[in-house]
Amino acid sequence: MLSLALALCLIRKCNTSVITLSPASTLMAPEKTSDGLDNHAFAVDGIDHFCELPENKNGSDHFSEEGDSNKLAYCVTDIPPWYLCIFLGIQHYLTAFGGIIAIPLILSQGLCLQHDGLTQSHLISTIFFVSGVCTLLQVTFGVRLPILQGGTFTLLSPTMALLSMPEWTCPAWTQNASLVNTSSPKFIHVWQSRMQVLQGSIMVGSLFQVLVGFSGLIGLFMRFIGPLTIAPTISLIGLSLFDSAGMNAGHHWGISSMTTCLIVIFSQYLRHIAIPFPKYSKAKKFHTTRIYIFQILPVLLGITLSWLICYLLTIYNVLPSDPDKYGYLARTDIKGDVIGRAPWFRFPYPGQWGVPTVSLAGVFGILAGVISSMIESVGDYHACARLSGAPPPPRHAINRGIGIEGIGCLLAGAWGTGNGTTSYSENIGALGITKVGSRMVIVCSGFVMIIMGMFGKIGAIFTTIPTPVIGGMFLVMFGVIMAAGVSSLQYTDMNSSRNIFIFGFSMFTGLVIPNWIMKNPTSIATGVVELDHVLQVLLTTSMFVGGFFGFLLDNTIPGTKRERGIIAWKKAHQNESDNTLESDDVYGLPFGINSCLSSSTWTKYVPFCPTHKVSRQDDIPSSLDSLDTKSESNKGDTHIIAGVAL
Repeated sequence: MLSLALALCLIRKCNTSVITLSPASTLMAPEKTSDGLDNHAFAVDGIDHFCELPENKNGSDHFSEEGDSNKLAYCVTDIPPWYLCIFLGIQHYLTAFGGIIAIPLILSQGLCLQHDGLTQSHLISTIFFVSGVCTLLQVTFGVRLPILQGGTFTLLSPTMALLSMPEWTCPAWTQNASLVNTSSPKFIHVWQSRMQVLQGSIMVGSLFQVLVGFSGLIGLFMRFIGPLTIAPTISLIGLSLFDSAGMNAGHHWGISSMTTCLIVIFSQYLRHIAIPFPKYSKAKKFHTTRIYIFQILPVLLGITLSWLICYLLTIYNVLPSDPDKYGYLARTDIKGDVIGRAPWFRFPYPGQWGVPTVSLAGVFGILAGVISSMIESVGDYHACARLSGAPPPPRHAINRGIGIEGIGCLLAGAWGTGNGTTSYSENIGALGITKVGSRMVIVCSGFVMIIMGMFGKIGAIFTTIPTPVIGGMFLVMFGVIMAAGVSSLQYTDMNSSRNIFIFGFSMFTGLVIPNWIMKNPTSIATGVVELDHVLQVLLTTSMFVGGFFGFLLDNTIPGTKRERGIIAWKKAHQNESDNTLESDDVYGLPFGINSCLSSSTWTKYVPFCPTHKVSRQDDIPSSLDSLDTKSESNKGDTHIIAGVAL
């Protein structure tokens, strides 16, 4: 019996070591991470150190294949080789490409710029430049996680609602390409006056986000916001843009359907297929490494392939050359002169479109988008920390992150992107794929976006993407945004008639009320013009209407925390494992600022300054603690931060 037991122990040890020492096993049998991301490893040769992703403690002390797949090649504070930083930085830039470029293309319709490709290229270059600057600020002084900043769709709904008001509706002659002279002062005044009011509204609205972030008030907001508020708010962002997607795709349904199919095939059916790429290392010399390129860049690959097909159809005159015929906008030579007219080098600067003006209605509409953006970013911080091997973000880091995002929106308004900035969930997903969580990679990505934003030809090339190709991308992108909002309901009890009513009523009113107001713009007449404009913008913003009813009903209709999804929400964000890195190493301020502040006692009263010797319980923000009246230790704490998931 003793020899048999010894043999079984040896067999168990051998099996454990085989699983532990076989990195290829993670590629053969991919697992899912806690938030649904594919857990594939990015093949990096010559690396002899790994960081462990935080895992839940289940009482098991043996290694497993899943545990081996939860290895990071580089943690958040590590510095990979310079060539790997550049390569992965470009990859993050390309991952965010679809979301960033979609925003100026949508705004060009409300700004009367459909037939001004050169100005569109300037808008694209500007938003890339500002996104790079905001990324560097966020990684250096903000939350300090490897998280990329870019344009936000939460500001699109109030922006388009503002531009749809009678005084800002585009004149009929701007819709006719033959009547538009892009260099005429009249046309320049038409689009610049609209851009200026967007700039001023965004800049004033962003001050609210700066105040909420640096004052620590974000915790107060998060006490009353749960999944039943998040779900209709985020879902209606995607649903409210259906008209833009249909209008662009309808110019040639064949091309748009092809683009949609390609993106779906790459992102869903081929995502587990690794493509061999040549690589060189000192240990193995020239060899091949496998990269899951379809899972990393599905949108870019789909757009590029459809773009190439449209180019071939244009060359062989398969597509009609008559502007009045169906399918003409699928040609790639419509804006062919834009590339030649665009300058090689152009430095975006604040106030390049003129002096910003402020609209009270626009400010209130932007505030609705800013609040949604803050909620989304808090969840992104927690997801990013989990995937980059960092401890849960403490209160001061989240406060700084929200405050820096507010400064980013302020810069975006000053530069004239027509939009703000927020954290990008797509790039957080890329961390789970590449297994490289170093923030130095995101720093490189920020510099790449700044450089790309200063080359005018690059922005001009993007404007030649055919309209149906953009429409096909919108069909996928807006659908995913809508589904991301609905996914928040997984934390709630959807067998409850209370929750079904709240979600259904919020969604339906978020569609009905804006639609009716748009068809009856003169129905709001309070006698105060400014108030009429404010109500017009707010009530035509689906995101605001649905989120308002979700917030009101969820906080007034009786329901338990478990029924509302608060308990499950907390479990999804509370990290029970030991921290893989010290909190101060990750979230402390750079350039020796942390050490200078460590000797000052007043920093504990400043919400965005790192606090030293803080207990672990205080470092894990949770809205549940602030809601639990039985917890005496949390009474009077005004800086509790909640983790919010999408």
